[in-house]
Amino acid sequence: MTDENQAINGDLSKRVVVDTQSMPWSASPGAEVWRRRVHRVGPAESGQVTSVVRYEPGARFPSHDHPQGEEILVLEGVFSDEQGDWPAGSYLLNPEGFRHAPWSKEGCTLLVKLRQYPGADRDKVAIQTLDRPWQPSVRRNSQWKKLYAQEPYTDFMRLEAWDCPGDLGQVNFPRGAELFVLKGSFADAQGTYGTHCWLRIPAGGSLTPTSNEYCELYIKEGGFTYLREAPDEQDAPQAVGA
Repeated sequence: MTDENQAINGDLSKRVVVDTQSMPWSASPGAEVWRRRVHRVGPAESGQVTSVVRYEPGARFPSHDHPQGEEILVLEGVFSDEQGDWPAGSYLLNPEGFRHAPWSKEGCTLLVKLRQYPGADRDKVAIQTLDRPWQPSVRRNSQWKKLYAQEPYTDFMRLEAWDCPGDLGQVNFPRGAELFVLKGSFADAQGTYGTHCWLRIPAGGSLTPTSNEYCELYIKEGGFTYLREAPDEQDAPQAVGA
């Protein structure tokens, strides 16, 4: 396997934690578009990827297709494409067959997941999460907002707000999960996870938060069904608490 095709955190059986804010930015095929990759399996520019992506003001990305779909959560600024302008808080799921040439007039930061959503009949989703009220959760002192769920697909994406993480007790993930801290932080016996920290919990894993600080997270469960797996031949960038 060549260096450019080495997997990044490609072993789904491992618990992985990446502090993305401590990672250097790396160049992408789009001028003035930068990325911090936390997961990749497959070729450097056509594999399955999860990244934090930054558009500088005025940056544009060449027109491209999205085989096996694309998921975007706008973290900061305004992201734009031919479909509209998407400010911070916007959530997009672009299914197979989608094509665009995105840009950002003022600059933006995104959480992006590529080639992880096979199925031509998936719904296209475009919502402003900030306009949606939090809903009570079955977990104590927590709320949630649905992002995506569709039969017969197994993946389920949502936002969660933890008023006091230490009140949650053990949180189980029988099918595995990915978490991305959007606001605040939480801690457990293995470490502290601040804003823009990415965690992947293997199938059958769990978390037992111990902290009292409010935090908001993106959570994806059931997505391992659609992830390719590869031996992890590259050290996780700036992994903490792994």
